[in-house]
Amino acid sequence: MECLHPVLGAGELAADRLEEANINPQTGLATDYLNHFNEVMMLLEMLPDMPDCAEDVLEWAPLDYEGHFENSSFKDKNLAIQAYHAAPNFLREHLEAQVSGINALVGEIQDQLRQAANPAEVAAVIADKATHEIKPLIAIAGAVIHGHVEPEATQHEGEGAQAEIDALFA
Repeated sequence: MECLHPVLGAGELAADRLEEANINPQTGLATDYLNHFNEVMMLLEMLPDMPDCAEDVLEWAPLDYEGHFENSSFKDKNLAIQAYHAAPNFLREHLEAQVSGINALVGEIQDQLRQAANPAEVAAVIADKATHEIKPLIAIAGAVIHGHVEPEATQHEGEGAQAEIDALFA
């Protein structure tokens, strides 16, 4: 039996259907995934003024792309997951690399909060780290979702990956 792989631009993954669902038709990725990170980012930035947010920061847990959509109220979550699997590998890998960095930084911050005798004492340092280290990674993840990947980000993957990038925007 032949296994059929979903293809961006065809069938359920037709460009107009993806656009209607708020999924980038060129990349197969949805910015809704970034809501998961924007939520913790907002909490981190509020810490200096509202140290009680520390509890919410500590409750935040990483979610991969599929896990986010499986647990979300996103109307077209199954389509988002299907389109993710049809997305070019280099884009998924680049997105996952950014997410890994975000998750690691949030984990470091959570450890810092757990070790602090008083969250208010470390709140300003944490908010600054979030603004200068996590926010840029979220922005890069957003750029990946929109298909804006710097060529050097894919150089290690060889000429095939660059050809895929070029084909996406041809």
